[in-house]
Amino acid sequence: MSTDMQQPLALHGCKPHPIAGLRGKDLLNSSRQVLTQTVRQPVHSARHLLRLGSALKDVLLDKSDLRPDPDDRRFSDPAWKLNPIYRRYQQAYLAWRKELHDWLETSNLPADDIRRGHFILNLLTEAMAPTNSLANPAAVKRLFETGGASLLKGLSQLSRDMVSNGGLPSQVNKAAFEVGRNLGTTPGSVVFRNELLELIQYQPTTEQVHTRPVLVVPPQINKFYIFDLSPDKSLARFSLDSGLQTFIISWRNPTRQHSHWDLNRYIEALKEAVDAVLAITGSPDLNMLGACSGGVTAAVLLGHYAALGDNRIKALTLMVSVLDTDFDSQYALFVDDKTLDAAKRRSSEAGVLEGRDLARVFAWMRPNDLIWNYWVNNYLLGNLPPEFDILYWNNDTTRLPAGLHHDMIELFRNNPLRTPGALEVCGTPIDLKSIEAEVFCIAGTTDHITPWQASYRSARLFGEHCEFVLSNSGHIQSILNPPGNPKARFLHGAALEEDPDAWKAGATEQRDSWWLYWRDWLQARSGELKKAPRRTGNRAFPAAEPAPGTYVHEC
Repeated sequence: MSTDMQQPLALHGCKPHPIAGLRGKDLLNSSRQVLTQTVRQPVHSARHLLRLGSALKDVLLDKSDLRPDPDDRRFSDPAWKLNPIYRRYQQAYLAWRKELHDWLETSNLPADDIRRGHFILNLLTEAMAPTNSLANPAAVKRLFETGGASLLKGLSQLSRDMVSNGGLPSQVNKAAFEVGRNLGTTPGSVVFRNELLELIQYQPTTEQVHTRPVLVVPPQINKFYIFDLSPDKSLARFSLDSGLQTFIISWRNPTRQHSHWDLNRYIEALKEAVDAVLAITGSPDLNMLGACSGGVTAAVLLGHYAALGDNRIKALTLMVSVLDTDFDSQYALFVDDKTLDAAKRRSSEAGVLEGRDLARVFAWMRPNDLIWNYWVNNYLLGNLPPEFDILYWNNDTTRLPAGLHHDMIELFRNNPLRTPGALEVCGTPIDLKSIEAEVFCIAGTTDHITPWQASYRSARLFGEHCEFVLSNSGHIQSILNPPGNPKARFLHGAALEEDPDAWKAGATEQRDSWWLYWRDWLQARSGELKKAPRRTGNRAFPAAEPAPGTYVHEC
């Protein structure tokens, strides 16, 4: 991969994905800057210290009106409201947290330093929440109910996580799941394999199928069975029941010896899978679906085909994918050229980027949901981690080869997909607007990894032949969105204006899952119906191992 865009990257302008990692020295530098600000503005600090003292006096006299956010589940136990000691403990914490952020917000630090400071203060104050201590009323009740056994179990699980989980609390009981037994169980077969991927064809469930198949490209940093998690949450099964001939890529988990695999190599491997799908189905073209980094790979592949004058991809679906990397996030505040270059050096030395390292970065972006929630459950209450299939998949991480990691960093550093011809892949310049395939983009309103506004701007790179749909969900829930959820909503239908919020204001809200809307959209672009094949594969590409294949089991 090559790019012609080599402009310098200022700290405030860097909008990369967490593939760069977070350096402890950057967090420490920001923490030091926040601390020294107390000395640089002594009058300002003293004023807020007096305000904190006044707020604590009101708490002590039971005159405080501070209340936690109604959506903050940490304080759901009635004791936080009814018990006068616990109520004061809670309000003292809320007063301290509020005054810290107010002090920082009204300081004379530059805007970006203030935003970095808020992130640091959030990490501090959420860690110090009274719910995370043994004084948590739920933990105290549990301690007496179990005669102290909950504390012993919690300490046992803490010591185990210190050894085997990098010191973070386990999010899931892994013993409850096994891929191929109760995850990834939709019938199918591996019909093609190369060094990088296995191609799985699923057995049709309808008497007739559409002539044009759909090929699903998962992200390279996670395993493919997010699309076939369980029968009631399987996009693969939903597609089959909709009469779509369904194929899914299962990426191999690279090791150090595969460090040379770069974006060019992934594109070439994917092209081989496309050829196999067309040969098996007899269709001259196909539809494609890509998610997250798999969506980036799919979009680049279509750009490569377009440069060759090859229109074998009829329609493209992109899920939570960012192609225009000029977006803002709290993470980006800590990343500059030095951080990105250091990340590249680390993966070059190791040969790979470990998926578990990325998982830790994502966890600290949402510490209450992804860390302290399990701290309380596992250690203070002494419960086993939950048995939740999505969390099992989320913890079943893979690695990125150094070559692809470097290419992804440069994509997010230089944002070449926004400029026609700035990116070259497999010997061809990439111009997304030259793609003739119709495009359907999905994003989630609460996505903290790929913000929906960034996905929206990415959709506009394809020109007018793109439809954008916004689901009321997060990064994973935007993919796992089966029909029947009474809380599910999505927006669609408005023209792609330049301002994402203007589009949102003019869009039409619809209840239920976007899966149904997408099914109708894709069926209309999947050709006529024909008799479903009785078996997977063909003479040139015979069915081998049953789904979920062998690559998914590689550690």
